This record gives sequence, structure tokens and C-alpha cells, in this order.
Amino acid sequence: MVAVKKDKINGDSLGTGRRKSSVARVRVRPGSGKVLVNGRPLEEFFTTVQHQQAVLQTLVHVGQSSSVDVIARVSGGGITGQAGAIRMALARALCSHSEENFQPLRDDGFLTRDSRMKERKKYGLHGARRGTQFSKR
Repeated sequence: MVAVKKDKINGDSLGTGRRKSSVARVRVRPGSGKVLVNGRPLEEFFTTVQHQQAVLQTLVHVGQSSSVDVIARVSGGGITGQAGAIRMALARALCSHSEENFQPLRDDGFLTRDSRMKERKKYGLHGARRGTQFSKR
């Protein structure tokens, strides 16, 4: 079970998601289906259809794409990481919005954290694994 997080002032459901080095904070409230990311509409923030679908996939899966408004704040990383972070944060927020959303989201992996991160650079190497170039002479 995901911990139920609600805003104390206006009752919005809250969720936090992370992917790569991106962090997203999402609030879900009853509404008409508007999605705002960093104060801009979804189509303006994410220009590619792939990233828009990644965000909206969670809402479509539980059938609430036209009954809730989504306000997302995202920072860090790149576009793909930010879309994945919003996807996870939205799933968590929908679970705290309505308890019956938990099982379908859990079964299809929306609540699972993608743990793949960039590997750190090691000393003596040019990157995480790239060594120095061999010189015969």
C-alpha cells in the first residue's frame, strides 16, 4: 500500500515520483481533465507524443482522464526522466485520491520505482568504465 498523502488546506492528493535524476511532485484534484506541468499545458511542456503518452497512460489506465485535474512540478534530469517521474508521482497521487486505484496500478507496474541510475565515474578511468587508450610506443 502507498501512504495516503493529502493536502491539509484544500484536500488535494499528493504524490512524489523519481526517475534517473528527475524528481516530480504531483497534486490531483477533482476537475475537468487539465494537466499542467511547471505551469504550462502538457502538450507545450512535452512536445513528443511518446512523453505525453507516458504521463497520460496512468490516467487512462484507471479511467480518470476527464475527471481529475493534474498539477505537476518537475525538476532535474532530462525530458524522458521527467516524464517517467511524473508517471510514477501521478500513480501514487491517484492511489491516495481513491483506494480502488491501487490494485490495477500495482499490477501493471505504475508504482514500481525504476532504479536504473547513471553509474558514477571511477578514479583512474575516463568515465564509469572507459579506461585509458593503450599505446604500444
